[in-house]
Amino acid sequence: MKAFLHLLLVTLHVWLVAPTFAAARKPNVIVFLVDDMGWMDCGAYGSKYYETPNMDRFATRAMRFTDAYAQPLCSPTRCSLLTGKYSARHGTTSATGHQPPQPAGHKFLPDTAGPNQAMLTPESKNYMEPSEYTLAEALRDAGYRTAHLGKWHLGLTQPHWPEQQGFDVAFHCHPDPGPPGEYFSPYGVKPDGKPGGKNRVGTITDGPPGEYIVDRLADEAVKFITENKGRPFFLNLWNYGVHGPWGHKPEYTKAFSLKKDPRGVQGNPIMASMLKSVDECFGRILDALEKNGLADDTIIVFNSDNGGNTHSNMAEDGKTEKRKADDPFITDWRKWAGNQPPTINTPLRDGKGTLYEGGTRVPLMWAWPGHIKSGTTSDAVVGHIDLYPTLLDLLGLPRPAQQKMDGVSYARVLRSEGALECKAFFNYFPHGKSPAKAGGVWARSGDWKLIRWFGNLTDDVRFELYNLREDLSETKNLAAAQPVRVKELDALIDGFLADTGATYPRPNPAYKPNVARVANPKAAAKASALGADPLEGWKARGCEAVVQDGVLTMTGTGKAGAAFLGHAMGKLQGSVVVKLRVRSAVGGVGKVEWMGDAAAGAEPKSVMFTVAAGDWQELTVDVPAKGTLGTTRLYLPAGAQPVELDWAEIAAKGAKPQRWEFNAK
Repeated sequence: MKAFLHLLLVTLHVWLVAPTFAAARKPNVIVFLVDDMGWMDCGAYGSKYYETPNMDRFATRAMRFTDAYAQPLCSPTRCSLLTGKYSARHGTTSATGHQPPQPAGHKFLPDTAGPNQAMLTPESKNYMEPSEYTLAEALRDAGYRTAHLGKWHLGLTQPHWPEQQGFDVAFHCHPDPGPPGEYFSPYGVKPDGKPGGKNRVGTITDGPPGEYIVDRLADEAVKFITENKGRPFFLNLWNYGVHGPWGHKPEYTKAFSLKKDPRGVQGNPIMASMLKSVDECFGRILDALEKNGLADDTIIVFNSDNGGNTHSNMAEDGKTEKRKADDPFITDWRKWAGNQPPTINTPLRDGKGTLYEGGTRVPLMWAWPGHIKSGTTSDAVVGHIDLYPTLLDLLGLPRPAQQKMDGVSYARVLRSEGALECKAFFNYFPHGKSPAKAGGVWARSGDWKLIRWFGNLTDDVRFELYNLREDLSETKNLAAAQPVRVKELDALIDGFLADTGATYPRPNPAYKPNVARVANPKAAAKASALGADPLEGWKARGCEAVVQDGVLTMTGTGKAGAAFLGHAMGKLQGSVVVKLRVRSAVGGVGKVEWMGDAAAGAEPKSVMFTVAAGDWQELTVDVPAKGTLGTTRLYLPAGAQPVELDWAEIAAKGAKPQRWEFNAK
């Protein structure tokens, strides 16, 4: 009888307590994504210049990954984080999320192109497909309260905003390749407060004048954590720092200007200042979790969207991030940073926007007390596509049947249960800086990485093979010495392209190489001296300019918005009218910029105009110049997709125009 009563009591206890176990709270999830933070840009990863105490203390309680990857640019990475797909599959392959979405039925890879274009180049989607069943939707449907704070860059219009992709709470603004208000409130207009500032839409609200957007994101994050401490939540914080235009706190920057890197590598005080602010934002989130008793019940992922920026604001690029010479930012940048790029990724090769390690290898740390061993390091090859399935695995949630994923879970690595079973990891970026080298794709298997470049290339140029364990800086191309390994990895690339349905660059069947071609000012001057200048005195920069059958075609070779034609207008003075006949498949914003009388200290001015996507159109731009027009630049939205110019003319009002027909053969 006594045994029976004991068994009955135990049964009743289990029956009464079982609902409590079944209803046990799921862990919270925080994804903290930094924009343009390089692999070496914090103390935990080896920097001796930047000061990141919160990131560094987080590393002591986290698993730190040494071989984690992202895409070379932000929008593709962001889309992959939320979908679990390679960019080759989801189609967002470049940082174009601030541009208008393409219409239904749009062809992202043309069947043919003009005879002056060597390759058919794919166009990136400017949005994430609303049909994707995102990580946010999966967690929301599992009972999580979800929030997106900060940069989005996955769709300009409301149907593509985070609220439509599974987020209950959203704090964001558009267009958003960079921060609103250039980092400081008010966020709806330019910092000078003059009329005509860039209007922004979204859910962002202005803060007190001068408020720093990174601090505001911390405020919003702490508020969300506090308000939802009684239920499981998913906080997706995508910081605006440390992306251009590099707004910074001068008091921090001044202190860093007095500091030296003992390695003699990094040393940009503006970047150090911005990283300090991002680190403080991260620290406030960690503190909020502690204060609310949630630190042990929260999975935290710290990551970056691409490699560190090593190319902007250098003296030789002549662009200083598309800003004018009279912009106070340029003076500010040069005062503190000289001609230093934002960061240095040494020992990694190159940086943001490239397929080398400096452009794709990123910091990644995970923490979950009691489940992920603190202070550990992993060399597992993981990346952006793996976040979604890994989180589901850790949370005990099934993979959604409706969502095709390329990523694999590395939860067993995080739990120290074994190695990751993955044959190869791929990175795909089909946007190159020249028609010959039209982007590429790489496969990494073990220590080996093979890059295949697209374009009309011979095999000795097409392939680059590196052993990353022995040559982390990618200095020794072993492709010629290891043809068997090249063949094996190239076969994996073939399979990847076929499986994902990648719209990779292909030779243009209508290409005719024997056309007048001028790609730089020196070539233009030489052609002019020979009496055969196809650009008729214009000089091309930031683009390859080709003349064929009376049409000048500009294909961008650098950053978006950097392609222009320049011409010295002699003694032309006063207000003028610029007219042009132009055609663009994707459209975009252009501008006319005039330098004035540089000798007299005149400041450059500009007028914006819009090129609509579609057929030929004639545009008229009124230029309210005063005094001498001077050197005039015609910026056109030429990128991987070219812009065609049939003719251009400039005339003082009421006078006979000066016209360029581009009829050189």
